[in-house]
Amino acid sequence: MAAKRSAGILLYRHSDDGLEVLLVHPGGPFWARKDLGAWSIPKGEHDHAEEALACALREFEEETGSAPTPGELAELGEVRQKAGKVVAAWALEGDLDPATVRSNTFTMQWPPRSGQMQEFPEVDRAEWFLLEAARERINPAQAPFLDRLSARFKA
Repeated sequence: MAAKRSAGILLYRHSDDGLEVLLVHPGGPFWARKDLGAWSIPKGEHDHAEEALACALREFEEETGSAPTPGELAELGEVRQKAGKVVAAWALEGDLDPATVRSNTFTMQWPPRSGQMQEFPEVDRAEWFLLEAARERINPAQAPFLDRLSARFKA
């Protein structure tokens, strides 16, 4: 069985304090109390018929409620997450107000075995982080994206 595939956009900006990246926190009851290691780049799954970059652009908009800033996309390669999913990412310079983030939703039975279906946002919040803080919060398998982005700005 082929590994599941996801693609996403790592939005970044330069601030007075240094390079910042936008990360999103997954919504739903399983993630409500998790912080360190739980955040992600805005991303989503695609099948082999869809190009990874097309998926990354679509998923950014679905998870943030905003189209990505027009600009040059820099390929950051792929990583394999703990469960085997392969994630491809592109870096894009831009800005987004985290207070405006509105993601799509999913429905699941909650509480478990209750028979009650509830709707939750795929992303419950977004935040800008300096690289060091982002490294603490991002899913550890996605940390190489931060390193690859950082390397682009070192001479």
